[in-house]
Amino acid sequence: MSWFSWLFIVWSRSSQSLLLVWLMGRELGIRDGLLCDQMLTCSRWGTPSSQGLFQDGDVIIGGLFPLHYQPPAIDHDFTQLPRYNPCTGLEYVPLQYIYAMVFALEEINHSTMLLPGIKLGYHIFDSCGRPPWALQSALSLVGGDNTSCNSTNPPDYSSGNGEEIKDRRGGQSVPMIIGDASSITSQILSTVLGPLSIPFISYLSTCPCLSDRLQYPNFFRTIPSDIYQARAVAQLVIRFNWTWVGAVVANNNYGYTAVKVFQEEIQGAGVCLAFVETLKRENIISDARRAALTIQASTVRVILIFTWYTDVRELFLQLAKLNVTDRQFLASEAWSTSGDLVQNSITSKVAKGVLGVATRSSAIPGFESYLRHLHPIHHPDDEFLREFWEVEFGCSHRTRHLHLYSSSMLSSPVSTLKSSHKSNILTSNPPVMSDQKASLSHCNGSESLKKVQNLFTDASQLRVTYNVYLAVYAAAHALHGLLCPIKDSPSENNISTCSSPKQIKATELLQHLQEVNFSTPQDETFYFQGADIPAKYDLVNWQKMPDGTLKIALIGHVDGFALHLNESAIQWITGSSRVPISVCSEICPPGTRKVSRKGEPLCCFDCIPCAAGEISNKTGSLDCERCPLELWSNAKRTACIPRQLDFLAFNETLGITLTTAAVTGVTVTTVVFVVFLHYRHTPVVRANNSELSFLLLVSIKLCFLCSLVFIGRPSVWSCQFQQAAFGISFVLCVSCLKVKTIVVLAAFRSARPGAEALIRWFGPGQQRGSVCLLTCIQIIICTIWLSLIPPVPRQDLGFQGSKVTLECAMVSVVGFCLILGYIGLLACTSLILAFFARKLPDNFNEAKLITFSMLIFCAVWVAFVPAYLSSPGKYTVAVEVFAILASSYGLLFCIFAPKCFIILWRPERNTKKYMMAR
Repeated sequence: MSWFSWLFIVWSRSSQSLLLVWLMGRELGIRDGLLCDQMLTCSRWGTPSSQGLFQDGDVIIGGLFPLHYQPPAIDHDFTQLPRYNPCTGLEYVPLQYIYAMVFALEEINHSTMLLPGIKLGYHIFDSCGRPPWALQSALSLVGGDNTSCNSTNPPDYSSGNGEEIKDRRGGQSVPMIIGDASSITSQILSTVLGPLSIPFISYLSTCPCLSDRLQYPNFFRTIPSDIYQARAVAQLVIRFNWTWVGAVVANNNYGYTAVKVFQEEIQGAGVCLAFVETLKRENIISDARRAALTIQASTVRVILIFTWYTDVRELFLQLAKLNVTDRQFLASEAWSTSGDLVQNSITSKVAKGVLGVATRSSAIPGFESYLRHLHPIHHPDDEFLREFWEVEFGCSHRTRHLHLYSSSMLSSPVSTLKSSHKSNILTSNPPVMSDQKASLSHCNGSESLKKVQNLFTDASQLRVTYNVYLAVYAAAHALHGLLCPIKDSPSENNISTCSSPKQIKATELLQHLQEVNFSTPQDETFYFQGADIPAKYDLVNWQKMPDGTLKIALIGHVDGFALHLNESAIQWITGSSRVPISVCSEICPPGTRKVSRKGEPLCCFDCIPCAAGEISNKTGSLDCERCPLELWSNAKRTACIPRQLDFLAFNETLGITLTTAAVTGVTVTTVVFVVFLHYRHTPVVRANNSELSFLLLVSIKLCFLCSLVFIGRPSVWSCQFQQAAFGISFVLCVSCLKVKTIVVLAAFRSARPGAEALIRWFGPGQQRGSVCLLTCIQIIICTIWLSLIPPVPRQDLGFQGSKVTLECAMVSVVGFCLILGYIGLLACTSLILAFFARKLPDNFNEAKLITFSMLIFCAVWVAFVPAYLSSPGKYTVAVEVFAILASSYGLLFCIFAPKCFIILWRPERNTKKYMMAR
């Protein structure tokens, strides 16, 4: 363990970590690359890192990769420094990342345009996927993995001459590091290396927090921030109208950040999260079981998962045990392209049709051939490749040519390292072989990767591997900008001359890395936006093949926040192209509106029909829209249609009833007229001026007939004629009654002494003249009214309903009031006169009949006013017609029924003697 590792142990237990690192650095002579103080000699505590892949060069680039996933147990007894032994459990995919870095560096070393004359080397360590191992390796890289430093041999970023390389292999410090995969590890490493300005380029750390340049000024990455993929998943949910979704996330910043960004993106889109289950790697079995039970019990059909693929594998295993195979999963980039999951038989049962966001894929020309030609014979000191060979082929290429280290590393200086093989690839002291490895047979040399198909040799979709490739090129271009500035020359334009690597300063390299802008061998423009690169993702779909296996199909891509998707290429969980439905409540159809359920999420609601006169012409309406006054809602409440014209028609029940009543009244009046005409010479007919009786019958008939004008579709002529006919007919009728009453009074008054002249002054001529005069007044009123502001047909939009009443609107009610008022005045005076004459002596006193008829007449028209004002639509017309008919029948029966009874059934009373008797 290096003294930097000792600093980390102290740092992890002190709140003044960065200050301690800086002060110790000053004391030990750290200056832009950890130059040792000329006056100090220091030795390292502990041994070098146990495993690594080394290639010396003019400039060394460090690499950290989680090659193994099983860390050893650590005993923190606090009696001695903790020893971080090598991890176990080889991962094929990170091994591919390592050789992508080596391949890129070899490409650059063979390039004549990039860093000409400068050879790049590498020191690559296994970070074990855990921060302590990663931090120990990073500090060894930055400090140089020497056992001591002194005034005569200060470590720097260059290897010096060739002889020094042989003497100090693995001891060079690196100016920048590529790694690590974990965001948490990247946060720790960036924080520790930040005061030293050591650039740090990650290929898989996606936490948005790392974009903070104030907190992590030396951090860069070649993978987009999680913000973009979470927003892309949210856009997919909104696009396919999934309003009821669940989430299963990692119990760390990766999962929590994804859920937070997802919820921010779906705000206002009507999408609800039914549940959020968390998975903690330490309790993965119990957590996955709990999440599976939640998924089984929920009505959610679409689940988004933001966690590592190993957690997803356990979740799918639990779902398979519960036979939950009908859920549509949305995948994050952490597992959307996991070959381990795609090739798993349980996955094909539970998670076919997965739709996910994946790190963009790009080809690296020549890389697959490079991988398939790897062989331990050509790299005898490559411990990583040797271990892979043992796992893949079950045989060992180990030889007795092992590097030995002194057992007293805590106190002695660095041991002399042996020269390497032709490949110049070195490892630090390899671990002692276990019994299992020792029992492996020796390989016969015929083993080859040319026909091997596994995750290591699969170069069909290079995603994170391509990110490693880009990170190496970004580092190389930053070094090129620092060491090989373009200079103008008289003989040649823009000649690039590279300076000595000893002039590398971390702060200057960091500045050049921020300004990197280049085209990759695939003609893609690469540059950093702060710590990030422009967000680009692939959209992938897990599709089931005829043989039952799954394949990952490309169905679209994401550029920044723009989503480009080929929906027809998607195969869903059902195996068809039909989009699955995941809603708490079915979307409200047109004609209804949503009403939230109390105490439940907004996505759970009821649909209630729109009220009459309101519509909703689209699905999922929150409110219904009221139709304009001239329109009304249809039966389904989906559209506003023109209101149906409504009026008192002849062919409807009410119209037929009133018409029948009017025609019957006309008929009865005609019959009475005929009877009176036939018996016109009898005393009953001749009594009280027979001419007035015939005129009264004619006026009553006109009253019945005028009611028919009110029935039917209103028009300009009917609106004007109906009111005039009504007013004149009734005035004529009431005028006759009034004159008759006056005649009765005059006849009885003339019998008194001195009153003979009264009857002479009110003879038949005067009676006819009085009727004409009273009627002419009404005619004048009607003429003036209809000439100035007559009633006009108009639609009554005030009444709420599917029908609009077509009525004769009173532009001015003054004229109508004058007509009614005049009729009422005549009726009241007639009633008063008849009331005074009711007790005059006579067997047939017509004044009694007039009194009773006037009482009925006045009662009908007094009741008419409130009924008329309160009746809606066409019923106002019906009320007026009913009043006309009721008053007309009242006059007809009250006055003429007794007379017809005497004429037809009591002829013995139809004598002058009987009528004059008292």
